[in-house]
Amino acid sequence: STGNCERGVIDTAQVQHVVNQLLGDVLTVTEVRTLTEKAEAVGGATGVISQQEFKDLIVDLLHTTTTRWGALETPLDGYVGFDTVLEQQRRKFLKKGFEFNLMVVGESGLGKSTLVNTLFKSKVSRTSCTNETPQKIPKTVEINTLTHVIEEKNVRLRLSITDTPGFGDQVNNENCWLPIYDHINKQFDGYLKEERSVVRRKQIPDSRIHCCLYFIAPTGHGLKALDISCMKKLHDVVNIIPVIAKADTMTIDERDSFKARIRDDIAAAEIKVYPSSLLPEDDDVLAANTPIRRHLPLAIVGSDRALTINNKSILGRQTKWGFVEVENPNHCEFSLLRDMLLRTHMQDLKDTTHEDHYENYRHQKLSDESTVNNGAGA
Repeated sequence: STGNCERGVIDTAQVQHVVNQLLGDVLTVTEVRTLTEKAEAVGGATGVISQQEFKDLIVDLLHTTTTRWGALETPLDGYVGFDTVLEQQRRKFLKKGFEFNLMVVGESGLGKSTLVNTLFKSKVSRTSCTNETPQKIPKTVEINTLTHVIEEKNVRLRLSITDTPGFGDQVNNENCWLPIYDHINKQFDGYLKEERSVVRRKQIPDSRIHCCLYFIAPTGHGLKALDISCMKKLHDVVNIIPVIAKADTMTIDERDSFKARIRDDIAAAEIKVYPSSLLPEDDDVLAANTPIRRHLPLAIVGSDRALTINNKSILGRQTKWGFVEVENPNHCEFSLLRDMLLRTHMQDLKDTTHEDHYENYRHQKLSDESTVNNGAGA
């Protein structure tokens, strides 16, 4: 309290009270909890932190977590003009363009290529249901990447699609996740080398995988051992979004029951899927992520064929029982997946890749190098 502040330390139990005095009642419950947990971690067994440590925590909060500065915000007496920085950034980004790298993982025949073509309404993947030539199944897991530049309303996107033919298609699928894991880390390593170069490019090409769509076969029984082992190996290096492929092969009741089993399997195996509930979230982010988590895994149907229904061109699949509309939320959750990937969470997927997965790789890599160098110098 006041006495401790005068001694140059702050009780960790009083952090919330001090923050409210300093900023006012503007922080969310999640932000206050995050700050308190960090203070308790810094204070440790002593239960106190120095004023400098408290200042560092506040600065970190204001820089990375919140835009609500409360009593620290200084009012302006007139128009200054720095609000135009957003327009400056927009023009810069439009000129430079954007990058997004998507990986699809799953057994052959689950419609991975078709779904990607449906997402971007373009032939961006290597194969689709419209190919007449049957694809030869590789003897081992391969990594194939195709890169396209697509443009919409003067916004240019460099899109890379990484496919994994051969995954799960062998008699012995042990360690079939390893080429995928190595490929993801190889992209991290390439980015790190560019960062550490004495002479480096102004814009480092970003080939890091921002999102992995993991395709689950619509068996109705739950996750296979292969699914669990693969996602467990990959969830610390990439954002995983699990999707149920060809969801139109199940009734609504079967689909809901299957999704519940998969959610139970994911929870039991402690698999981290995107969006993660382990990271701090403000109220806006929580509101955006909650409905997505409620629907995971997403039951999707893909089709890159347009059919004419009532004089309207609609993406879908014609069956003996009727017509499945890909973009109809009553038929499947494709529209939720598309909106998340392209309209609401694309930047967050990239930020999470850079700030969490890549940063963890970078920290481990540099720590290992430091340990080797120190050992050599001993």
